Amino acid sequence: MEKVNILWADDEIELLKPHILFLKEKGYNVNTVNNGDEAVDLFKTQDFDLVFLDENMPGMSGLETLQELKSLRAEVPIIMITKSEEEHIMEEAIGSKIADYLIKPVNPNQILLSIKKNLDNKRIISEKTTSAYQQEFRNIGMTLSDNLSYEEWVDIYKKLVYWEMELQSSDNEGMEEILKMQKEEANDRFSDFIEENYLDWLSGEAKEKPFLSHTLFKNCIAPEITKNESTFFILIDNLRFDQWKMIQPLITELYKIESEEIFYGILPTATHYARNALFAGLMPSEIEKLYPKLWVSEEEEGGKNMHEEALMAEQLKRLHMNIKFSYNKITNLAAGKKLADNLKNLMTNKMNIIVYNFVDMLSHARTDMEVIRELANEEPAYRSLTLSWFEHSPLFDIIKKAAEFKAPIVIATDHGTIRVKEPSQVVGDKNTTTNLRYKQGKNLRYEAKDVFEISDPAKAFLPRVNVSTRYIFAKGDKFFAYPNNYNYYVNFYRNTFQHGGVSMEECLIPLIKLSPK
Repeated sequence: MEKVNILWADDEIELLKPHILFLKEKGYNVNTVNNGDEAVDLFKTQDFDLVFLDENMPGMSGLETLQELKSLRAEVPIIMITKSEEEHIMEEAIGSKIADYLIKPVNPNQILLSIKKNLDNKRIISEKTTSAYQQEFRNIGMTLSDNLSYEEWVDIYKKLVYWEMELQSSDNEGMEEILKMQKEEANDRFSDFIEENYLDWLSGEAKEKPFLSHTLFKNCIAPEITKNESTFFILIDNLRFDQWKMIQPLITELYKIESEEIFYGILPTATHYARNALFAGLMPSEIEKLYPKLWVSEEEEGGKNMHEEALMAEQLKRLHMNIKFSYNKITNLAAGKKLADNLKNLMTNKMNIIVYNFVDMLSHARTDMEVIRELANEEPAYRSLTLSWFEHSPLFDIIKKAAEFKAPIVIATDHGTIRVKEPSQVVGDKNTTTNLRYKQGKNLRYEAKDVFEISDPAKAFLPRVNVSTRYIFAKGDKFFAYPNNYNYYVNFYRNTFQHGGVSMEECLIPLIKLSPK
């Protein structure tokens, strides 16, 4: 490993010789000067990894030297050392983005700790993270062979997401690959779990079952609405749990997390089915039967989620909740800004529903636009893009305004999305649906090992176009491809983010309850 070069500026540098010898024995190169002007001159001609800077020097002061050094190379960490504990000096130094602040007299171990914290921090954390995941890898591996409950699958997924986000900053590509393989194995087992249990959850035969899309409002959201004067229910379309964890730090500056739960999205994990089910409090075939004018079938033209407000109104009637509520669907920047500006006018409503569509549009743009493919070519980049969008979005402005009004918030989603990698051939007639993760049709031919098949849609409470209609759902990271133009199709869609099938990313989705600070 190359030696670390340190610049130390102090007008009493002779008194610091024991400290400097100590650092040299530890393998560091230390260059010393006794004033700010010399520090700046040396900084211009040599590369330094870190600077120790005395705050109180004759001539150019420590704070003035700090500004000069930062203007030359802002990325170099500068550690301010001072005799003074005056608050305004600390604040000015911190405002100038110092890396650390030490009060004289300092001992050699303090100096060493500060160096390690600023230069070796990433390496030490990476090594600790890698070591910790190696232990967790064994634990998760053993757990995957068990007969897991739906709660245990939630725990497994949360752990995998946690380590995925930890390892992405560790620069250990080997461990990241191992985690990817473990996640793929987990998704294979999870797909089998859904295949074995999903229909039993819907039929009522299962002794225990999770909250699903169509039961979520009644059981988890309505109680929050009832106990508060005015609550915001924000549905962020296509929000995965890892994306929630990315935006969480921004939100927790404004709100306390009362609960962070994961519920199960219904199949297909697609907006048409899962979101309508959430707003209606009913499964898709039940909506079609009870409210035929509010259900748009696959073969019909036009949007499939145009009646969410009406479906929610009907659900509230069935729940005997005679409340005033608003509904806003945001699909562009202007509409988001307008809603943020008018938020005060919503505070007389018992419930304010906001459907925000950006994340779903991002995943589709990731497929269709080359520039977005480049920006979000890996999972960490996709998460980072979500965070960047949210930080500068009208949605964040809306949440800030809601915090000012002390309004509680419930955040949920309709489904997640998975980065698909492996094609699976399927053949169907011209009426077969086009989604890459599920197909509805008749006379479907496919690779049985790659799919969860529902031959009787009634058992899954799914609409049936004709007596031969069946549904198939892609498992894990598979995506459906037709034999015609197979290579072009596969190359275009591989590594894009899709939804509608069976995976932890699509099915295990966040429900967050927030109370204002």
